[in-house]
Amino acid sequence: MSGRRRSWRAAAWPVLWTVLLAGLLAYLVIAAVIWRRAAEALANPPARPADAAMVLGNRAFLDGKPNPCLTGRVDAAIALADAGLAKQLVLSGGVDKEDGRIEAEVMQRHARAQGYAGPLLLEPASTSTRLNLAMSRPLLKAAGIHGVIVVSEPYHLWRVERLVRSSGFDKDFDVQYAAASTRCWRRWGMVFKGALREPLAVVNNAFNGYLH
Repeated sequence: MSGRRRSWRAAAWPVLWTVLLAGLLAYLVIAAVIWRRAAEALANPPARPADAAMVLGNRAFLDGKPNPCLTGRVDAAIALADAGLAKQLVLSGGVDKEDGRIEAEVMQRHARAQGYAGPLLLEPASTSTRLNLAMSRPLLKAAGIHGVIVVSEPYHLWRVERLVRSSGFDKDFDVQYAAASTRCWRRWGMVFKGALREPLAVVNNAFNGYLH
C-alpha cells in the first residue's frame, strides 16, 4: 500500500508543477497586457470635453489616513475639471469592510478640501468595479450626462474597459478613460499591491462571466 502511495505521489508531482507553471505563465501574460494598457493610458490622456469625470472607488483609509491611492484618483478628476474637460465629478464607492467608511463621501470631503467647488454626484453603495459602473449608470442618466471620463489608476483601466463593454455602459455614454498617476502608482507601479492583485481580479471577473 505504501508503495502505491509513493508511486501516486511521484506521478502527481509533475502534474502539479505543470499546473503551477501554467498558472504563473497566465498571470504574467495578463500582467503584461495590463501594464501595456496602463502605459498607453498614461501617454494618452482624454482629449474631448465630457459632462462628467467619474472616479472609481478604492479603500478609503490606509494606516489611519486617507488612502493616497484613492485621493490621487480624485486629484486627477479635479485636474480634468480645471482643464475644462469635465463639467462635474461623479464619485462612486460604497462602504469599506475594514472601517465602515463610505468611499464616495471620503472622496467628496477630499475634493472640497482641495478647493473643488463644482457640482458633485455621489454613488455611495457599490462595492466593486462592476458595481461602480452598474450603480452609477442610472444616476448618470437621470442627471442628463452623456459623456463620461472614467478615472482610475493605470493598472485598473484594462479591466474597466472590458467591464464597460461587457455591461453595455458604453452604449449609454460616450466613454473616455483617464489614468490617475497617484502617489501609490508613482512609487510602486505594477509591484503595487493593488496592481499585483489585478490579474487575479481579471480571472475572477472572467470566470463569473462579467468579461467578454
